[in-house]
Amino acid sequence: MFQNIKVSNISMLQVSEFILMGFPGIHRWQHWLSLPLALLYLLALSANILILIVINQEPTLHQPMYHFLGILAVVDMGLATTIMPKILAILWFHAKAISLPECFLQMYVIHCFVGMESGIFVCMAIDRYVAICRPLHYPSIITASFVVKATVFMALRNTLASIPVPVLAAQRHYCSRNQIEHCLCSNLGVTSLSCDDRTMNSIYQLLLAWTIMGSDLGLIILSYALILHSVLKLNSAEAASKALSTCTSHLILILFFYTVVIVISITHSAALTVPIIPVLLNVLHNVIPPALNPVVYALKNKDLRQGLYKVLKLDIKSN
Repeated sequence: MFQNIKVSNISMLQVSEFILMGFPGIHRWQHWLSLPLALLYLLALSANILILIVINQEPTLHQPMYHFLGILAVVDMGLATTIMPKILAILWFHAKAISLPECFLQMYVIHCFVGMESGIFVCMAIDRYVAICRPLHYPSIITASFVVKATVFMALRNTLASIPVPVLAAQRHYCSRNQIEHCLCSNLGVTSLSCDDRTMNSIYQLLLAWTIMGSDLGLIILSYALILHSVLKLNSAEAASKALSTCTSHLILILFFYTVVIVISITHSAALTVPIIPVLLNVLHNVIPPALNPVVYALKNKDLRQGLYKVLKLDIKSN
């Protein structure tokens, strides 16, 4: 009888902090991953800051398409900074403990930034659709006001839609277990430690993914289907190639972003014998796009590349 009471009292205890264990299965040598992750983080920060400087200093880049690219750069830096300092602290200093409020805050901010990145991709797809399919109406449709309104809408959408994620997670009761086999506070990773039913958390996570990411991906596919249909009707092969070239960098980033999102969803749902796979994909998905986006745009976009050359030459002269 006394043993049952003791077990009951222990089960009612609420943990005061979580322990982020890092990458499951490779705890002994996971510190070796800190170097490539740190380099990716530095690349993400430096490349996106450089993109912002180029867009700001080059008058020819003061266009809606590059304004969206600048917003994407800010979002990318925010996303990478939300997770990378803590991951590096875990790998370098074994600073694995994180308080419950900090964990729920990180969970919320990650959802906001990932949703915001998806939303900016939609805005960029709409920008390309109007530029290619409705070129005469482009100056009157895609204005500075449109950029501001679209950005504010996406920011409000994601900040409001993400609120229930940490709220529902905070309502769960966490007893006895507090070790998370992850480098960051993912919703499913945290709520899997709860002692009570987490069905509502899983349902809302699925609903959020389908309504936000699913609708964004649908709009992007529709935009590019209309672009492709319009381009195929062009008589000139050169004009068609030029029109598609403005979309190449965007398509590369979109394919990478949503492919990894789909793979992460599948690996989380499936019972994997190698648990490191979804964790590693989750971390890489939050750090590779911020590092990759500015590099791809700098390589594939002629105007941005020329602006980059000008800025670098100015810096060399000033030095």
